[in-house]
Amino acid sequence: MIQLRLNSIKKLSTIALALEVERTRTELLPFLTDTIYDEDEVLLALAEQLGSFTVLVGGPEFVHCLLPPLESLATVEETVVRDKAVESLRKISQEHSPVDLEVHFVPLVKRLASGDWFTSRTSACGLFSVCYPHVSSTVKAEIRQHFRTLCSDDTPMVRRAASSKLGEFAKVLELDYVKSDIIPLFTALASDEQDSVRLLAVESGVSIATLLPQEDLEDLVMPTLRQAAEDKSWRVRYMVADKFSELQKAVGPEITKNDLVPAFQNLLKDCEAEVRTAAANKVKVFCESLPEDSRETIIMTHILPCVKELVSDTNQHVKSALASVIMGLSTILGKDNTVEHLLPLFLVQLKDEYPEVRLNIISNLDCVNEVIGIRQLSQSLLPAIVELAEDAKWRVRLAIIEYMPLLAGQLGVEFFDEKLNSLCMAWLIDHVYAIREAATCNLMKLVEKFGAEWAQNTIVPKVLGMANDSNYLHRMTTLFCINALSEVCGQEITTKHMLPVVLKMSTDQVANVRFNVARCLQKIGPVLDSSALQAEVKPVLEKLATDQDMDVKYFALDAISVLALA
Repeated sequence: MIQLRLNSIKKLSTIALALEVERTRTELLPFLTDTIYDEDEVLLALAEQLGSFTVLVGGPEFVHCLLPPLESLATVEETVVRDKAVESLRKISQEHSPVDLEVHFVPLVKRLASGDWFTSRTSACGLFSVCYPHVSSTVKAEIRQHFRTLCSDDTPMVRRAASSKLGEFAKVLELDYVKSDIIPLFTALASDEQDSVRLLAVESGVSIATLLPQEDLEDLVMPTLRQAAEDKSWRVRYMVADKFSELQKAVGPEITKNDLVPAFQNLLKDCEAEVRTAAANKVKVFCESLPEDSRETIIMTHILPCVKELVSDTNQHVKSALASVIMGLSTILGKDNTVEHLLPLFLVQLKDEYPEVRLNIISNLDCVNEVIGIRQLSQSLLPAIVELAEDAKWRVRLAIIEYMPLLAGQLGVEFFDEKLNSLCMAWLIDHVYAIREAATCNLMKLVEKFGAEWAQNTIVPKVLGMANDSNYLHRMTTLFCINALSEVCGQEITTKHMLPVVLKMSTDQVANVRFNVARCLQKIGPVLDSSALQAEVKPVLEKLATDQDMDVKYFALDAISVLALA
């Protein structure tokens, strides 16, 4: 039943077109306004539809006809419905003429703002800013008064809505009113008893700071923001940390030096891990935006000591957030400082117990490489990477394998061949299957990066050499590698170099190897040309299809049917 009503609401525009504009205004809209008692999803669809109904009621001249149903929707209990109704009201407010705004839209906002239920008053908060710029000064004064009243409403939900829209409302006000009306409201909301109101005031405070001239910031906004950075609720401090770079842009270099640097230090040392994580995420952006003349000094004396502590933080999310940005400091601090101060921190994080921390360091090696060069990087960080690659815990080895294509791309082919190629080959004969499997996949990604010619010279000979290994597991790894490499290496290398080895292995003593030969031929078949398939592959598969082992027989017959060789 709900689905039927939902479908009819979604086709409302079709119904309106059939009724034409006159009947839509006089019959459909009153019907919708009177029957607004339905399931939330139906109301949500209705609120959305009405936002694009202007043309269907006869254009901007009659757009005010849409206000009654949307006004009802803006007062319902379900938040998503109210939000959608407000969104549609904001949208159609743009289509009202200034006269219609004063006659129809502003009275609606006032009714909502003085409604008995908090639901209508929260909805009103989102509508002040859209009508304010287009009305007369008398009406503007009334709108400001209504907004002031909502900011000190008894219900926290209303104050929260007002707090979240304060910055947006400030943007459309004249500067004098920002100072005389908005700043006192901001100060009051930022010291509200509810932390959910205070944290939204922080966000608005950042927007307000962008509107004020530099000389007013220190007196009007900074005391409140300073207080927010030390708020007793971690959520408020978190919001300050999260909006720190926007705040930094808004207040300019002087206030940043005097006020924001100490505040940022405190946030990096906060007792709550969530706050430290948000602040750690901003380290690079904050440092980049510091005034150039004192940037290095501030970082070295104030920020770096805090960063050093965070590297060994007890919380993995803090360390992970820091690892994702810390490499960016190298471009700001230059070669000498990076080598002396940052490299030791990178090394600590490379050996961190949490894989995400290690990954974030390896993912950003390229920006350090640009500053200190590949040689320096290889001397300092690569031994740590090699150590992890040979770690006793197989999960650690697995993590390094997954980073290898990324590292290869950052370090370049010559360097990779010299330092890391032997590692990649050693993983193919690891005693843990998951490592051998990941190493095979890794080879494919490396060939995608470095090309088929590189594969033919450096990888393929070593892989094919394993076909004669005394350990049958290593011989099987050869087949798995050929499965992975045939497509990226292309037809010529597969036919000329890989196929003969696979065919030779079809007479292996071990049944597991023989049935993997059948599976391998099935996999590489599409890469080969039809003459090779008929002349070389078909006889071998036919022979395997008469094998004594059931599994060998099964996979050989399967390959014959898939490759259509029967």
